[in-house]
Amino acid sequence: MPTVGIIGAGHIGSAVARGLVARGYDVVIANSRGPETLSGLVSELGENARAATTRDAANAGEWVVVTVPLKAYRDIPAEPLAGKIVLDTNNYYWERDGRIAELDEKRATTSGLLQEHLPGSKVAKAFNHIMAAQINTDGATPGTPGRRALATASDFPEASALVTELYDSFGFDTVDIGPLGESWRVERDQPAYVVRQDRDELVANLERAAR
Repeated sequence: MPTVGIIGAGHIGSAVARGLVARGYDVVIANSRGPETLSGLVSELGENARAATTRDAANAGEWVVVTVPLKAYRDIPAEPLAGKIVLDTNNYYWERDGRIAELDEKRATTSGLLQEHLPGSKVAKAFNHIMAAQINTDGATPGTPGRRALATASDFPEASALVTELYDSFGFDTVDIGPLGESWRVERDQPAYVVRQDRDELVANLERAAR
């Protein structure tokens, strides 16, 4: 199994790390406070996980999950992520992140901002509209009636395909929104945001979205 870098060890990052380790991935996880602050989490995750600096996690991952507060996205190192698929879980909370004019004026998307910051990477939206506690509990086997669905978006088909494969392994159906420019449909305050929905319901909620 590949090694995955996770930049951000908050609720989402930790939940994704737990799910990946349970599925046999090696995980290298980082946060803004330094690897020494992650000893408890790494001990919980077991021998397939280690803590590192942000740059080391970016270098180590064959693909990387970025799951930091949006206000910190410019701190993500671009050079070690060049050529890699980067999964972005970010959401815009102006109360935490401060006002970002491009988002307030609907001229950009959260994942689009990260793609601009990482021009050599292939960014895909992932795990942004599900509560952290549900990532490892709400999955179901393929074909289960009412199986929960999650959305992705990317300008790169191979990145969307990776998210689709990952969602399926976690027990979720996938709805591919299309390019990153459409990823606003699953951002905060839209109908599809952090509600439990199957594929048909998610499609309907994406269509109901309004900027």
